[in-house]
Amino acid sequence: MAFQNCSLFVLSIIMISFGHVENRLNLLQLQNDIDKLKADFNSSHSDVADGGSIFTERLKSWTERNEKEIILSQIISMYLEMLESTDRSKDHVRNITEELYTLKKSLSDGSKKMEDLKDLTKLRMSDLKVQRKAVNELFSVLQKLGDTTSSHKRKRSQFQRLCKC
Repeated sequence: MAFQNCSLFVLSIIMISFGHVENRLNLLQLQNDIDKLKADFNSSHSDVADGGSIFTERLKSWTERNEKEIILSQIISMYLEMLESTDRSKDHVRNITEELYTLKKSLSDGSKKMEDLKDLTKLRMSDLKVQRKAVNELFSVLQKLGDTTSSHKRKRSQFQRLCKC
């Protein structure tokens, strides 16, 4: 229950932040629906503050738009899972669920990236075959890393040329 209560605040943040990007969202209606959902879950209960936030702190370290889409797709999936066990006969629950499904569809690429990250954590790097494959790919991985860092350096040097600091 604490998970459900704490997460309602982040649901508000997701809906509002995507509302600025996705014009399809009716923010006023969603805010009203989220307020009703908060009442359903009694999210003003004192235990909601225990242990801090469950999503908002994690969102702070994901700064780039592509990065945010990865973590937001996972958070949205968690909200959808949470809402599966609620009373779907209520209009506000249906409205929020529909909007979350719409958002999830627009973030499908993020889910795939998150699955890739999960798969990487499952690799057994002590396995000799995995080690051989990894060594075989090392140069290519370093090239990709070099491409990424040099593109950041180019952007930074372009900014420095444009900046009259």
